[in-house]
Amino acid sequence: MAVALSVLFLGTFVMGCAEMLVAGMLDLMAADLAVPLSAVGALVSANAIGIAIGGPLLTFLTARLDRRPVLLTALAVFTALNLLPALGAGLEAFIAARVVIGAVEGLFIAAAITTATSIVPRERVGRAMAVVISGFAVSGAVGMPLGRLLGEAVGWRVSFLVVVLAAAAALLVALLVVPRVPAESEVRMLGQLRFALAPRVLAVLAVGVLLFAGSSAAQTYLVPFLGDVAGVSGPWIGACLLGFGIAATIGSFAGGRFADAGAARALVLGALGVAASLAGLALWGANPVVAVVALLALGICGAGITSPWQHRVEHLAGPGAILAASLPASAGNLGDAIGAFAGGQAIDVGGVPAAIVAAAVLAAVSVAAAIVTRSLRPALAPPSAVPGEPEPAASS
Repeated sequence: MAVALSVLFLGTFVMGCAEMLVAGMLDLMAADLAVPLSAVGALVSANAIGIAIGGPLLTFLTARLDRRPVLLTALAVFTALNLLPALGAGLEAFIAARVVIGAVEGLFIAAAITTATSIVPRERVGRAMAVVISGFAVSGAVGMPLGRLLGEAVGWRVSFLVVVLAAAAALLVALLVVPRVPAESEVRMLGQLRFALAPRVLAVLAVGVLLFAGSSAAQTYLVPFLGDVAGVSGPWIGACLLGFGIAATIGSFAGGRFADAGAARALVLGALGVAASLAGLALWGANPVVAVVALLALGICGAGITSPWQHRVEHLAGPGAILAASLPASAGNLGDAIGAFAGGQAIDVGGVPAAIVAAAVLAAVSVAAAIVTRSLRPALAPPSAVPGEPEPAASS
């Protein structure tokens, strides 16, 4: 069980590193390809579109299949397509490939979470989810700086070759240790869709969209905020970002335990933590000590809500949990896009501090939404439909 969970973590870690590589080497890639930064930035958008749209679509189409071949196929496609830049593919081909890479990434996340929760005791479902999700948190802390170092030392294309080698190693080990997980859902594909997109599920997904939007509105503009408002400069900015990544990693792993203890309550507390952190930045962020403390708290709380949110969505989806497993990643990407846009619009009106205020407002709304949705319960379904959850007493 531990080895299988480790392989699933490795898979999401490698995929997260592939995402972060582009952000860390944006200028290197633009210079080598002789294109503007915005053109290379399209790689980020392409990956996000793939996760947001392609992930749920592929999960829906494969919902009746054993999770093991789905996992292995997604990882194999990811590995093959990331060979394109390593072999000299142009920007247009890589942008097209990143859409598919994002789609299979979303599929892998859903299948990995379903697999992880099926091989652990019922009381450890949240922690199993956290292991899978934490691969992305750890990649955020180390993927970008390592990718930057590699890109500067041996070239950006070689960095993607390293990702391919790591993904191939994960695929080989997965072939050996990941067990079969038959899709035992008692509903057909259209039934999966009906349960996964039920109003109660969409309501909790909206909570996450607001939370991610608030976090993204601040995180997108953290560097200028630290420099222009908090007075942090030079290598200290890098240290703050590294600290944020480490805090997010801690929060991601800790979130699993909170999810097991009570996902609905954990989601409310996490939203409160995010809102309080952003309010601290908005009100007292000119003090560098307050800014750093608030930044670390934002990292812990922002990453800490991912497992309770995932747990809550799948629980409310009941028999539609297989498809629902792909929806938080999709909704999270939507929230990131909304937050980055809202922060940009706020900056145009009131400068960098206004982006943090906008972030705090979005997070405050998410607290109210989390409280309102706390009482939601899944429709009546056999307890075996969703691992790790007791049979509900009533529908709502």
